Amino acid sequence: MHIDSLDWRTSSFSPDNGNSCVEVAFLPDGGTALRDTKNRALPAHRYPADAWASFLAGVRTGEFTAR
Repeated sequence: MHIDSLDWRTSSFSPDNGNSCVEVAFLPDGGTALRDTKNRALPAHRYPADAWASFLAGVRTGEFTAR
């Protein structure tokens, strides 16, 4: 599967009509891909399912919130 054929979703927190944020797509193997909306030609970052789940758990618990 080509990366451009994935169902990319723009962050709901994206300003400027989604042109200055990140997009996420779920991979057929259960992993997740991220790319920059400002330059979609750059390679996407790919994460296995367990790494993505750990990241989301950290977001939900405030691990990345500035203190």
